[in-house]
Amino acid sequence: MNALAADFTLPPELEAHEPPEARGLARDEVRLLVSRGRTGEVSHHRFTDLPGLLRPGDLLVVNDSATLPAAVRLDRLAVHFSTEHEDGTWLVELRRRGAPESASEPYRGGAVGEWLPLPGGATLRLLERHTPRLWRAVLDRDVPTYLHRYGVPIRYSYVGRDWPLSHYQTVFGARPGSAEMPSAGRPFTTELVTRLVTHGIGIVPITLHTGVASPERDEPPYPERFEVPEATARQVAFTRASGRQVIAVGTTVVRALETAGLAEDGLRAARGWTSHLVTPSSGVRVVNGLITGLHEPRSSHLLMLSAITGEDLLSRSYGEALGEGYLWHEFGDLHLILG
Repeated sequence: MNALAADFTLPPELEAHEPPEARGLARDEVRLLVSRGRTGEVSHHRFTDLPGLLRPGDLLVVNDSATLPAAVRLDRLAVHFSTEHEDGTWLVELRRRGAPESASEPYRGGAVGEWLPLPGGATLRLLERHTPRLWRAVLDRDVPTYLHRYGVPIRYSYVGRDWPLSHYQTVFGARPGSAEMPSAGRPFTTELVTRLVTHGIGIVPITLHTGVASPERDEPPYPERFEVPEATARQVAFTRASGRQVIAVGTTVVRALETAGLAEDGLRAARGWTSHLVTPSSGVRVVNGLITGLHEPRSSHLLMLSAITGEDLLSRSYGEALGEGYLWHEFGDLHLILG
């Protein structure tokens, strides 16, 4: 990948430290960088401009997963609940809490069979290491119910204070299960959705429950649960056959659709677990475009973006974003890629 796109330096002042509402903006007033693959053009907009940037007949595919308050804080540690498995166990990340309160870092301790006392008299038992930073563990309570009583939204050191769970939900969130917000959907409002539909742009859902991101680790995503409904698969196929654009709202949507598109006879309804990693070598079969945030240096998501837009245009786009002062992370600005 082009060196700029992979290894640029992200200045701290370009990290979004708070929701746009705290900066005096509505959700849909964040900035929108647009990269057009056909012409190589890069342009600058507000997210409210989105209906005019798309064509009637285009299709937006959104993630309807809702965010859990997935962080439980102890005195010196925090437990981030990531992914539920069918047997009732969860993948969790242990993080060492520091000062200021928002700062934390991966905790390398823990042992197989260790019991961790949690607030409210609950107990978490570590069963085995799943990855170098994730444990498979079991809680002696119903996890979603417990989290809604004792958990808070996951946040990292670039966000200086806690924000209510509502700030981590999207207008599409209907099926709780994500450890971290599917943030590409955050700028959508009911008013903007109405304008899009009135403009003739379709909106259909998939579900992919996101795991923990842990920005200190440059690693590919691990398997996540997803579902592409039959109605969505049909509408995506119809849009492609009509010569219109299928635009994923978030890298989670790309991952789900491209997994469902691996079937020999093309895109079909699918559900289960996906380990699919979209790269320039694998390419994309289903999506024509993507709405996404701005991703950290060396993130595996940059490989996915490059598969859609090409390395040169992605590099120029990120150069523009850095030069124009766009904001990164879940409360930051957005990037529309038209492949």
